[in-house]
Amino acid sequence: MEQKLIIDADPGIGDALTIALSLLDPEIDVVGILPTAGCTSGENASFNVHAIVGMLDPQKWPRIGWAEGPPISPALLGGPNPQVLNGKTGLGDLEVPVAEPHQRHESPRLLVDLVRTYPNELTLLTLGPLTNIELAQERCPDLLAQLKGLIILGGSIAHGGDMTAAAEFNIFSDPEAARAILNSSATKTLVPLDVTSGVMLTYSQFDRLAIDEHSRFGRLLQQTLPFAFRAQHEHLGVEGFPLAEFVALAAVIAPDLFDRERMTVDVELQGELTRGMTVFDNRRVSKAQPNIDVLTSVDTQSILDLLTQVAQKATTAL
Repeated sequence: MEQKLIIDADPGIGDALTIALSLLDPEIDVVGILPTAGCTSGENASFNVHAIVGMLDPQKWPRIGWAEGPPISPALLGGPNPQVLNGKTGLGDLEVPVAEPHQRHESPRLLVDLVRTYPNELTLLTLGPLTNIELAQERCPDLLAQLKGLIILGGSIAHGGDMTAAAEFNIFSDPEAARAILNSSATKTLVPLDVTSGVMLTYSQFDRLAIDEHSRFGRLLQQTLPFAFRAQHEHLGVEGFPLAEFVALAAVIAPDLFDRERMTVDVELQGELTRGMTVFDNRRVSKAQPNIDVLTSVDTQSILDLLTQVAQKATTAL
């Protein structure tokens, strides 16, 4: 039975890979993709989503939202500008068409519409800041309660941050939205840096996937991943491409691969050095109640094996 999925994303090469694999996996029914501002502007994220879907031309097209708003300010960045790691448009060497859609459906409004159409059937996977989710919840306060599941890529338990010393990028980009969603009563799962940071795809592993470069999926990979490998090497000294977004997808399609723990989390909003930090209450005696499932570990090889399986299914789907 197909799993109905909504993806909220700010593509980004990692997001693009995960969106592509989801669209081409016959066991996943992607009913909607919600662009958001984050590593690129909301408008550019919207163009990128349309470019990815249009290039793949899947058998069933998802409904696609529209976003606005600036990317995270370069002045706030504690590491390389995402444009350096993902390219000017966010998709490496892929040329993104600039034609606007005939009708714009704001991402928060589309999320509300989809959840009302498929109550208790949809899993929402967020790969970027949680801005759209908070705005949708303001429109429809019982929205999250009508989801089958909510998987959030973001935060850090003990790893530290990647945006600042204390904060992970997705949470830091809109900490007010993150606090509202993480403190909500909805059933949700957090995929933090502690689990994702060690999962990398090397160029030789990518080569062994043996994706037909003449297929639509292969052309997308050839125009994005080589750029990402070069950028990681040149700007970070890393010999590989981080698979954080795919790890989050794995939490949807293969949850048994992970160890998890119920925890209590909040988001710091005020600290000069800690704004956007996910703060976990691990005291033996606390009045705070656990409010989230947190993934705590995964075997890297299991994720790479799953990537191979999903990539092969994606290849045969074209």
